Amino acid sequence: MTLTNLVRQHWAALRALLVFTAILGVGYPVFIWLVAQAPGLHSRAEGSIVTVDGTPVASELIGQSFTDAAGQPVPRYFQSRPSAAGTGYDPTASGASNLGPESIVDTPSQPSLLTQVCARSAAIGRLEGVDGSRPFCTGTGVGAVLSVIGPRDPHGIVQHPTRVVSVNEPCASGHRPFLTSYRGVPVQCATPGENYAIGQLVPIRGAAPAQPQVPADAVTASGSGLDPDISPAYAEIQVARVARARHITAAQVRAVVDRHRSGRQLGFLGEPRVNVVALNLDLDRMYPAVG
Repeated sequence: MTLTNLVRQHWAALRALLVFTAILGVGYPVFIWLVAQAPGLHSRAEGSIVTVDGTPVASELIGQSFTDAAGQPVPRYFQSRPSAAGTGYDPTASGASNLGPESIVDTPSQPSLLTQVCARSAAIGRLEGVDGSRPFCTGTGVGAVLSVIGPRDPHGIVQHPTRVVSVNEPCASGHRPFLTSYRGVPVQCATPGENYAIGQLVPIRGAAPAQPQVPADAVTASGSGLDPDISPAYAEIQVARVARARHITAAQVRAVVDRHRSGRQLGFLGEPRVNVVALNLDLDRMYPAVG
């Protein structure tokens, strides 16, 4: 290759670099910025920031936790769904717990997804005065899972257990497992640190209703951990508590909820939802709590 051809090729590459830098590095960002200044798009491009008396307090697109310093729900506010983003609704740590349906056995370092769901449901039931029971949950709010130990048949099923352990209920003073016996074998509580993987894991459905009063979004986090919305069903079970805390009627609270209720996008995408941040800000504006 001659020096002339080498110079020509490098000059062509340099010109291409300059052209694409001008188009993609300058022109395209400027075009997008100009589009974002259009009426109706500017506030969204800026993050859908919500202000109170000129002070930014939230974004319509990012949820918040409405809890006190001890992490307990503040009674006058509607509560958001759980969040696995950092310590909760941390936009710099967006993400999920990565626990799936097969996460049913607690470990020393982390409760299973099943136990997390059971515990949340029980806590919400106490807070809202509704039945917090769920299928496959014990009355104390942990996953109702047994390790059935004994010889297995060719399909891996233990037909004649010799020992049964409630794996998510550690032994404690006076504690009794959620089930007295299973197939005629007394159920034992779990000894911390002991591995019960040798047994067949059997979730026990229990007597909870098929449709729990506490809806699914109240006990599970979103994929991003930043979901600002809850279901109308979850909003409904919170109405009575918020009304009592603000000394207003349930009908007044429902009227505000209805103003912040959205239907499915394009009529068929997603589910009906209520924006919690906007709802709580509106309640503070219309019915400020005393004390």
